[in-house]
Amino acid sequence: MRRFTLPAMGMLAISALALTGCQAAEAGSASAPDAPITIATIPVSDDPTVENPVAALARLLEEETGRTVEITDVPDYLSVVEAIRSDHVDIGIMSGFPSALAVNTGEVDALLAWKGSGDPVSTCVVLDDSPIQSVEDFAGKTVAFADQASSSGYFMPVYMLHEAGLEQGKDYTSIFAGGHEGSFAALAQGQVDAACTAFVLTEMGAPMFPFADGEWRAVGESPSMDVMGTVLARQSLDDETRTLLQDALPKVFSAENAEALAGYSSFIGLDVEIAPKPSAFASFAKIAAVAGVKLEDLK
Repeated sequence: MRRFTLPAMGMLAISALALTGCQAAEAGSASAPDAPITIATIPVSDDPTVENPVAALARLLEEETGRTVEITDVPDYLSVVEAIRSDHVDIGIMSGFPSALAVNTGEVDALLAWKGSGDPVSTCVVLDDSPIQSVEDFAGKTVAFADQASSSGYFMPVYMLHEAGLEQGKDYTSIFAGGHEGSFAALAQGQVDAACTAFVLTEMGAPMFPFADGEWRAVGESPSMDVMGTVLARQSLDDETRTLLQDALPKVFSAENAEALAGYSSFIGLDVEIAPKPSAFASFAKIAAVAGVKLEDLK
């Protein structure tokens, strides 16, 4: 596994997806059978005591495909999308909302999707001594969200607050912390009243979730999502590599690899749909609109 950092392609706003991306050369449109598989990811963990989930993903995928895997680090979810559609990398693994945004541009393909389980996706975390007891108590408070394209760290909790009668920018103040870890840090340092995140992270404990039992409480439950995650691919990806990845990735995301994949393990055990149609993401439109994003505008 080789790892690179892609220079900032711009800390992209969601509206950037509506723009025509730079037309990169069609690198790899006729890839050699043994060419490296390239993946764009955001940082997942820097804990030196455990294998980094990104490194584990690369190692497991190399074992399943017999191909070298190169990881390119980018700063946020939307930069993953831009790296794919600009032909800088082959694939990226995304949660439901950035996948819906990307697929709706018509410039990125979905190789496969993990269907939703019906379980709540998100919750908001407060410190145990917080006066906040219910979602309605977030009125007048400051709430940390992970990333403006995060399903569990933004779209779903914003919708949860909306369903409780609270509107972003009007009834509560929101900040973007640059990721789930940043949200937790802001809460621990007293910079915010709550940090909204994925349920699965609160269940993992350290290093993915930094609060010990008795230090925190969960307030609220968001609805479930029809699609929990997607593997997105550049449209110029050759058919041989597509088929190879569609066969290998469900094997990588198996129960025996759950501990090594850590934050990625939320997809394990979910039904997989190969090459889902754009209509699979139609249910995201209503929730996205609550956050001020209209999928139909992102063409």
